[in-house]
Amino acid sequence: MIRCKPLLGTYVEISANTDEAINQAFEAIQLVQDLMGFHNPHSELSQINAHAHLEPIKVHEWTFQVLRIAQELCESTKGMFDCGVGGKLVASGLLPKHSDRMDTSCGSIMDLVLTEPNLVSSKVPLTLDLGGIAKGFAVDKAIEALQLCGAESGYVNAGGDLRVFGNTSQEIQVRNPSNPTELISLGSLKNGAIASSGLYYCDDSKTNQGHIVIPQTMEQIEFTESYSVIAPECIYADALTKVFAISKDNSHPCFQKYSAQAIGIAL
Repeated sequence: MIRCKPLLGTYVEISANTDEAINQAFEAIQLVQDLMGFHNPHSELSQINAHAHLEPIKVHEWTFQVLRIAQELCESTKGMFDCGVGGKLVASGLLPKHSDRMDTSCGSIMDLVLTEPNLVSSKVPLTLDLGGIAKGFAVDKAIEALQLCGAESGYVNAGGDLRVFGNTSQEIQVRNPSNPTELISLGSLKNGAIASSGLYYCDDSKTNQGHIVIPQTMEQIEFTESYSVIAPECIYADALTKVFAISKDNSHPCFQKYSAQAIGIAL
């Protein structure tokens, strides 16, 4: 059976053999959204942005896990992936401004101090945005929920962040960058994940519409290509699409490190 719900700023489709498994998977995604959503001023992410430079913040183990992986990715990509770009996206109007400080220059994800058990503090004020990694993590946690409920196969598709497990295979389709209503088939996926980044529906009459920021220069990039990454887990596929879009290098060393494959589609 297949069910669909609006979550994570998109539509999430889940396929499994029981309603209970699907319910648990949706609950996992809802929890990730509640914990790590930038738009929610009461989320743990918002509390980190507001207070972590003033005092340690106790967070859920999932939030702690995503922050730790984000730091690992920042280090392994030499700063090409860095969640500390939220201030630029706030200043551009792509993210909400919860305080007067949020659209100013802030620190890096590497300025976070992660202390077991699940304490987060910061050396400097931060405006972190987990939008480039949390959706992939939510997909992975939904898959985990399906498996814990005994599902032997299924998939979770969150607006193009897709992971498949078991005997199920899923056709991979990405939008044609020159004609977003047209889908391009990349084959089928089995026991793996894929994520894609593209500027399919940006308003060309407006500036600063690019949702990907080069952390080293805080420059928003606008591009006409589509960037996809296949990896064993969706959290890495999701994050590495940003590295691919910035570097334009499908043989970047980080892809081998995370057993990932990059696929670009140009106009």
